[in-house]
Amino acid sequence: MTEPRQREFPWYIVAAVVFAVGMAGTTLPTPLYGLYREEIGFSQFMITVIFAVYAVGVIVALLLAGNFSDVIGRRPVIFTALVLSVLSALCFLFQGGLPLLFAGRVFSGFAAGLLSGAATAAVTELARPGERARAAFAATAANMGGLGCGPLLAGVLAEYAPHPLRLPFLVHLGMLTVAMVLVMVLPESVHPPVPRPPLRPEGMVVPPPTRSVFVPAALASFAGFSVLGLFTAVAPSFAAQYLGVDNLAVAGAIVLTVFLASTAGQLLSRGGPGLALPSGCAILIAGLGLIGGSLLAESLGLLVAGAVVAGVGQGMSFRASVATVARAAPTEQRGATISALFVTAYVGISLPVVGIGALSVPLGLRSAGLIFVACVIAVAAAVTVRLVRSGALTTSRTDTSRP
Repeated sequence: MTEPRQREFPWYIVAAVVFAVGMAGTTLPTPLYGLYREEIGFSQFMITVIFAVYAVGVIVALLLAGNFSDVIGRRPVIFTALVLSVLSALCFLFQGGLPLLFAGRVFSGFAAGLLSGAATAAVTELARPGERARAAFAATAANMGGLGCGPLLAGVLAEYAPHPLRLPFLVHLGMLTVAMVLVMVLPESVHPPVPRPPLRPEGMVVPPPTRSVFVPAALASFAGFSVLGLFTAVAPSFAAQYLGVDNLAVAGAIVLTVFLASTAGQLLSRGGPGLALPSGCAILIAGLGLIGGSLLAESLGLLVAGAVVAGVGQGMSFRASVATVARAAPTEQRGATISALFVTAYVGISLPVVGIGALSVPLGLRSAGLIFVACVIAVAAAVTVRLVRSGALTTSRTDTSRP
């Protein structure tokens, strides 16, 4: 762990800022897909495939390198993730067709996969004992806040500044440069084992002490992240096609809404997993009902309301999931265990969205969205019942509600 002098400075906040900057790049292209579609020429289904390629990159990175930060330290892994983010931005800067778009999304997925485990662990570990609860919130808020600010930044720049397909990535490159400098001065939060074992992928590591809380946390994360995937990959297209929203800044703000609501939900998540997980799933179901209503009524107000309610539910359950898994996992396997949680979440953020894209070809985007809403409501309802009945939640309630 870090030295006492280093602990006097709130380094976990610096790590959270780096985390947010890295994650912002992963959603930066969200409001720009319509422009790419006009420039290159591809279908709505291809948009969801491009998005899914990113998610596949995340999952591959988590499975192959999810434990690397436990072995070589958090800083080298975080720095590598930022380098991959730079490569992603360069692909988008110089893209001339689908190949570089796919390459950029793959690099972005690798970066997010490395950041998810290593940066989350670093933020929680760099906090002083009395700051642990705030650090857990800072980690999840940096993740969701970064994901939400990416579309807003790109939307505003693309709508009101020149070079809409290049300037957002130039700005993000500047942000990444600052983030790299911050990583260079950031204290290392773990002491890698000596002698250092070889870097071998561990895949999805779920140590026995963690399993009783990992399963419900993973199920809740899957359901919640599927809604985030809906807004990140599809909502701008639906808003343009059915709601007449052709302002890219507004489209980015719609996506930002669900992530800000997620952050608010994390702040509200105070009661431990015994309360926050099932409550979050129930609120998520209510939000999905509003989203379904917006699809039927073609109402922007209902869509935003659904984003707020569903985001709050996702945030409540997600913060409880991360905090519970991080606390239950052994120190030497914490990064790998958190990575396993994110693997489940990113399966949720990718597969349902591809399903929407595939169904939109024969049925249209609205009908595909309604089918998605119905399926996720069914999953979230089943998860809620599982959480209420789970003895693991009752057992862990006392431990996970402590500061």
